Amino acid sequence: MGLILDTNVLIQAERQPGSFRFGDYETHGGLYLSAITASELLVGVHRANTAERRLKRLAFVESILAAIPALAFDLETARLHAGMIAALPKNLTASAFDSLIAATALRHGFAVLTANPADFTIFPSLTVIAVQH
Repeated sequence: MGLILDTNVLIQAERQPGSFRFGDYETHGGLYLSAITASELLVGVHRANTAERRLKRLAFVESILAAIPALAFDLETARLHAGMIAALPKNLTASAFDSLIAATALRHGFAVLTANPADFTIFPSLTVIAVQH
């Protein structure tokens, strides 16, 4: 049992220190990242608009990457992802990153913890948990 943290949860934690308490989710098992989330966070480091912000963001991201295991996007996850996307009704689209995070969660039997549940509830077999505010 575990939780995959959506990128938006970590962005919120960076922007509002103390707004997210990791301990609140211990009953769900360990916390994990998708490698996709790691990439999204690192893109944010590169896109910081000042050197000071870049250094501060880099320190935050590296602390997250050191503390929370990242799960790779492998061939089995790719197969699962393809089936998930193909199963969506034609009128539904999924964000590329969110669908990859969802596939990683399903591959490992984990739920996704997110500030935007609607991004993930389109995948019927995925357990989605909204961040407690």
